Amino acid sequence: MLNPVWLNTFKSLVDVGHFTKTAELLHMTQPGVSQHITKLEAACGYPLIKRFNKKFELTIHGRKVYDYAVRHFEDESRLLHNLSHDDPFRGNCTIGCSGTFAWLLYSPLLSLQAMHPGLSIMLEAAPNQRILEQIQQGKLDIGIVTKAPNPKYFSSRIVGAEFLALVLPISADEGRPLSELLVELGVVRHPDLGHYFQTYVSQANNEQLKLVDLESLATKSYINQVHQILVPIAKGIGFTVVPRWCVNLFIDNDQLKTCNVTADIQEPVYLVSKLNSPLATRYEQIIELIQHALDGV
Repeated sequence: MLNPVWLNTFKSLVDVGHFTKTAELLHMTQPGVSQHITKLEAACGYPLIKRFNKKFELTIHGRKVYDYAVRHFEDESRLLHNLSHDDPFRGNCTIGCSGTFAWLLYSPLLSLQAMHPGLSIMLEAAPNQRILEQIQQGKLDIGIVTKAPNPKYFSSRIVGAEFLALVLPISADEGRPLSELLVELGVVRHPDLGHYFQTYVSQANNEQLKLVDLESLATKSYINQVHQILVPIAKGIGFTVVPRWCVNLFIDNDQLKTCNVTADIQEPVYLVSKLNSPLATRYEQIIELIQHALDGV
């Protein structure tokens, strides 16, 4: 790598065109300027200037090195400017969340990007643990999870709640005991069903639900695409548990009904980032959008 001090002396000499004036500009002696040029020529392996009388001309190699020096210091100047300038409407935004949250958030995030083309939204759908791993590895800046992260490694705060719904076909007879109805319907399974069903039962305080053994129920369908989970139920096939806003967003939600319990079934939603890693200013509007989206469902 070329010594940047020698490179700056060489560029200054070419810009000023005079050894003595260059020395004055750089607060050096004239022999010091000459020494820098000699060392730079030795490092390059080619003569950079041709001296005559008190003047000099650039060699072919000298012109190439000068052009390189100009680009080098311009790049350095831009870098320093970018380091000091935290643009709220420009830069990459890397976000991790579940597939269900991705369904809710992706469209609003793209609308924000359309308003500010300098932003680049990168949204990855993944389970809670995978999101936390990628934040720890620096692959994601923020994550949205429903499990409280370890404060030893992460900064987090609650930004909303995820309300759960036990979803039935519109034709389901809720006059029947719930335990019998669910056994007869069978279940539409998806990757988060076990967690959602356990949370639902633990908060519902419903004796009929406590009688239901999820693992023993007949599987009517399985799908790992969140926007498709409710399709079989709308066709009269099975039941499932999903976030309530999935029902609200589902195009055929008039073919569904949700089981009524005595209280809202919910779990907190955490916004997570790496501990001691301050977020760029652009994330302020991202976080505000996430909170607004969660408030609206």
